This record gives sequence, structure tokens and C-alpha cells, in this order.
Amino acid sequence: MTVASPPRINPPKDRRPGNTHYKAYSDWANNHRKWLFAAPAMIFVGILIIFPLGWTMYLSLTDSSGSVRAESEFIGFANYAEVLTDTERFWPAVGRTFAFTFVALAVQMILGMCIALLLWRPFKGEKWVRVAILLPLVATPVAVGMMWRLIFDPNIGFANQVLGFVGIPPQPWLSGQATALPTVIFIDIWQWTPMVVIILLAGLTSLSEEPDEAARIDGANAWQRFRYVTVPLLMPTIIVAVLLRSIDALKTFDLLYATKGRGGGSFNEVETLNIYAYGLSFDYNDYGLSSTVLILFFLIIIAAMWVLTRRRKDV
Repeated sequence: MTVASPPRINPPKDRRPGNTHYKAYSDWANNHRKWLFAAPAMIFVGILIIFPLGWTMYLSLTDSSGSVRAESEFIGFANYAEVLTDTERFWPAVGRTFAFTFVALAVQMILGMCIALLLWRPFKGEKWVRVAILLPLVATPVAVGMMWRLIFDPNIGFANQVLGFVGIPPQPWLSGQATALPTVIFIDIWQWTPMVVIILLAGLTSLSEEPDEAARIDGANAWQRFRYVTVPLLMPTIIVAVLLRSIDALKTFDLLYATKGRGGGSFNEVETLNIYAYGLSFDYNDYGLSSTVLILFFLIIIAAMWVLTRRRKDV
């Protein structure tokens, strides 16, 4: 005699309206979880960027001077007209900013590529060489500027002593009106070329060896393999290095101020847009004009980022 099993009783479904809404919200949160987790940090960073930028933009439309708490009058775009027609300080500062950026960036990319290619293949003492190359990145730009300021001192500096040993007359270096800008460019190249080396070396180590081996079998020499195989494959990494270093070089301040002080020197020989805006704000307390220069400088940086980003996408 078989005993029939009791019938299965399914639990009653929860038909409350709130349960449906909760499930819909849970599904939506699960599908967008990456944005939900990142939202607090993004909002915080957005506030840190938007508030100072908005306040600076407001000051650029006023005649604020003396103190930011002092009463100021809204003057519209008068500050922009004054700055854009300033051929004595603003436009020369723009020229020095771009000259500093382009020359330093070009030399850093060439030297960085050469050093990265030398470090690409393993050799004896490779680790020690890499450590020695990265040493300039350890010190802060202010410390680097003060160190080279002593080295390039026209009277007691080590650089002129070395030139004296080979029969070359002493050079003014940082104190010369024509040599100051090339000297600070050299200092920037010395400190930040290792960063380019790190980026390019990481890109080289990630490349596949098969295209290079195929080109070698086809009879291509070293230069042809580098030009037609390595560089095209490495181009995305090169664009990243150019993007990072160009933005950083555009806004260089601490190195220039540590080596030349206020105004970029007695004759403004190394005065870039950052130094110019700093002088207007802290030396002359002209916050309206200073904010105008900073807004224009910000637009220049945004334009440079846009061009390089588009170039990276094309690559």
C-alpha cells in the first residue's frame, strides 16, 4: 500500500506594489553600478573644479583689485579686451609659454625614445641603469630649480668651472637675457625626460615581437623596422606621452619661479602665462586681470587637450 505524498503548497506571491518598485530599482542599480559607485567621487571632484573655475570667471568680468572681499564693479569683457591688446607682457608671455612647451616636449620625446630603445632589450646592469635614469624624478621641481641655480651661478657655479677647463669663457646662463629661457628648458628636459622614458618603455615592452620578426625576415634593416613597424605600433603610447607632458609643460610654474623669481627675471625673460598671472594677482593685487589671464590660459590648455585627444582617437 503506497502512501500519497502531500500536495506541494507554493508560497503565496507578494503582490504588494512596493515589491515591484524595489525590484525595478534593484535591476536598474545593478545595471548602472559602476556609475553609482563612482558618482560620489565624480561629484566631489566636479565641485572642486566648477566652483574655483566659476569664481575665477566671475572675477575676470569685474574690476576686482586690492582684495577679493573689496567691492568690485561688473565691467563685462573690458579685461579681456585689455589683455588681448597687451603686446608688452601678455603676448610675449604666450610666446614664451609655447616656446618652452614645444622645445622641451620635442627634445624630451626624442631623448625619451632613444633611451627607451636602449633599455628595451635586457643587458647586464639593466636595473642599475634604470634606477639612475629615474633619479631626477625623485626631487621636487623647486629643489631641482635651486640645485641648478647653484650649478649655473655665473661666479661660483660648477658649469662655468667646467667650461673654463676646456677654454670656453664663462656664460651668464640663468642671469642672461638671451640664455635664461634655453637654460630653464634644459633643466625641465633633465628632470622630466625619465617620465617619457617610463611611458615609452612600457609601450615597447607590450608590443608583439612577431611584426618585427616578419620585417626582419623580409630583409628590412633596423631603421626600416623602427620607422615602419615599431613607431606605428607605438603611436597610441606616444600620443599619451605627448598629451601628459604637453599639459604639464604648459602649466609649469614652480621650476620657473624657483630659478628666476618674480616676473620671470628682471626683464621678464622667462615670464610665461603662469608667472604673468601670478604677478598680477600677488604682486599687483589686480585680481580681475589675473583671472582673465587664467581663463584664457585655461582655454588654451583645453584646446591643446582637445587636439591631442582627437589625434589619439584617429590613431
